[in-house]
Amino acid sequence: MTDHIYEQLLIFLFVYFSIIFLIAVLRHNNSLVDIAWGFGFVLVSNFALYLTTNYYFRSILIVFLVSLWGVRLSYHLWQRNFAQPEDFRYAKWRKKWRYFYLRSFLQIFMLQGILLFIIVLPVIRIISKPATGFKIIDLCGLSVFLFGLGLEIVADVQLHKFKQKSSNSSSEKILKSGVWKYSRHPNYFGEMLVWWGIFLINTAVPGGWKFIFSPLLISYLLLFVSGVPLLEKRYAVDQEYQEYAAKTNKFFPWFPDK
Repeated sequence: MTDHIYEQLLIFLFVYFSIIFLIAVLRHNNSLVDIAWGFGFVLVSNFALYLTTNYYFRSILIVFLVSLWGVRLSYHLWQRNFAQPEDFRYAKWRKKWRYFYLRSFLQIFMLQGILLFIIVLPVIRIISKPATGFKIIDLCGLSVFLFGLGLEIVADVQLHKFKQKSSNSSSEKILKSGVWKYSRHPNYFGEMLVWWGIFLINTAVPGGWKFIFSPLLISYLLLFVSGVPLLEKRYAVDQEYQEYAAKTNKFFPWFPDK
């Protein structure tokens, strides 16, 4: 059953993101792919566990952790974005791209499927390997994961409450307190820690260290591609944000400059 697990998971992701693409076409909103991103990890991880039937402690633990992270992320984005207009990134591409639907299918939906598959490989490795004893590195990875997830949740909750308040009464449009006092993107930093934590757990299985490309990839995407750069560019001409940026670290949390 597990001989062709990677091929089966790739086919599963192709079908999953194809369905999301069709829904996005019907709703004229490619932002749905962001909501589908986290839940895709949940489905793939649980499907891999089902295919392998390796119901050992570490396998069950990693599927639970990924499910906890993925469901939380997708639910958060569903609440925030589902009833809203298409995100500014996708709306811009809708106006700019020729052969929009074909390019969207390949460059947005299929690309995200491929990236998801690469990033989730350490999870598949843990699930597909026989059980071994729980190790110190597992505890270290679990601690990093939980800290990152906690930071991501706190950052999202603080931002949500701030946006509700600022839309009603506050003249300030940039959140500069709480965890946002120490980083301009604490939610992304927390997400990066989540995947470094998963990688540390993965090093407890034979050959697990070879999958370091997974946390490196998610770190690269967040820092240089789809996370931080797009938001920094969006606020490039915002005076309040530039004043905030002058004294607050972009990504790694640290005390603000005086």
